[in-house]
Amino acid sequence: MYLGLDLGTSELKALLLADDHGVVGVAHAAVAVARPRPLWSEQDPASWAEALNTVMESLRARHPDAMRAVRAIGLSGQMHGAVLLDADDQVLRPAILWNDGRSSAQCEALEQAVPQLAQITGNLAMPGFTAPKLLWVREHEPDVFARTRRVLLPKDWLRLMLSGEAVSEMSDASGTLWLDVGRRDWSDELLAATGLTRAHMPRLVEGSEVSAWLQPALAARWGMQSEVKIAGGGGDNAASAVGMGLVAPGQGFVSLGTSGVIFVCTPGFAPNPARAVHAFCHALPNSWHQMSVMLSASSAIDWAVRTFGFSDVAGLFGAAASLDGYARAHAPLFLPYLSGERSPHNNAHAQGVLFGLTQQHSRADIAYAVAEGVGYGLRDGLDTLLRPDPGAPLALVGGGARSAWWSQLLADVLQTPLVLGAGGEAGGALGAARLGWLSDGGSVGEVCTQPHARQHFVPDASTAEVHAPRFARFQAIYAGLRPLFPID
Repeated sequence: MYLGLDLGTSELKALLLADDHGVVGVAHAAVAVARPRPLWSEQDPASWAEALNTVMESLRARHPDAMRAVRAIGLSGQMHGAVLLDADDQVLRPAILWNDGRSSAQCEALEQAVPQLAQITGNLAMPGFTAPKLLWVREHEPDVFARTRRVLLPKDWLRLMLSGEAVSEMSDASGTLWLDVGRRDWSDELLAATGLTRAHMPRLVEGSEVSAWLQPALAARWGMQSEVKIAGGGGDNAASAVGMGLVAPGQGFVSLGTSGVIFVCTPGFAPNPARAVHAFCHALPNSWHQMSVMLSASSAIDWAVRTFGFSDVAGLFGAAASLDGYARAHAPLFLPYLSGERSPHNNAHAQGVLFGLTQQHSRADIAYAVAEGVGYGLRDGLDTLLRPDPGAPLALVGGGARSAWWSQLLADVLQTPLVLGAGGEAGGALGAARLGWLSDGGSVGEVCTQPHARQHFVPDASTAEVHAPRFARFQAIYAGLRPLFPID
């Protein structure tokens, strides 16, 4: 039995995985995001600790035999977040999250300080990454920076709580801008550029390696055996790929979570920073991947539900699906940049836009525009990735994949077959559990199987004549408005 923990932006998921690949139990605990100022996005790590205890107590109560049988834990989570700790490993300030956009100026400073940054990290400096956040803290909160003795990523802070050990792994560390991604090691030059050294960094392991052991007191509290391994784990997207068995070059997925991600495994380190593509280590040794990331995917749908008075997400999709072909072709266009944008624009100041509203448009038209606009944002990213076979299907994962209607719309927009596998909603939690299994001696062939396909979404060729001009207008609207977005 293996346990996967996935610390997302909105909730912590825990999943129990049996040796026959069956999911024995799942538990969830919500965590809140604070936005105290424009562009800011923070969380209190104490809420993660509370959520951790909630899910573990829930699993213990509902699945006591399975909890006693757990041999290893795997960790997954939101990437890029900065958890600053003092000399006693006490949290110094709220964690600055991946979708925080305050550090644009620090990105420019970092690229000027290290001109070869993109070659070392495989990525442009973007506000979402961890290193610019530390430059911002050094400039705006110097007392906090001076007291900082350790910087951890969110899931690695959970590891510290579970084991007392400060450890990270290659896939999550790739998103800090402190890792030499090709060499899979910390870059002293990049650390120095942010006023840090290796002493501030956790020890590095591969995602499938044993990183630490569960503290006996916690094992006793949660009804677990006394010796439980903790695997290195993976960043949320790399772990999701492991959970879907996507570990070979060319395989990939579309993730419909708070953010939207398109992930493709590559045969080696393949940077393309000119198009704001992310080139990261995979969670398995000697493997890498490319990724395009948009900052508002399902979160844009949630925003539209709240803003336009829909009862829930299903109500919004139902309204959008009610439109006929003519109405869809004449619906407004929506730029989904509610939190800025990463790939392919690298623009923290980009904003959401509803364009083309008329007296004839209704809530249903706006619902459709938002769902379609997220698809166009994903299409922008897909077109930047290295795909040996552009017609190869991509897997679907994340909460947004629950909607068959939206999944079909996305297949049409992306012009790519999409496959929803059984258990796809488990995402990073399933992958984390599998990484725990690998750390316990499992082989990649045995553990990283692909789930049974539950549903296929094949692009409807008849929609191409509608989407082609609308996608072109979508791109032109951004290009025209970019100079008008605020810069501070």
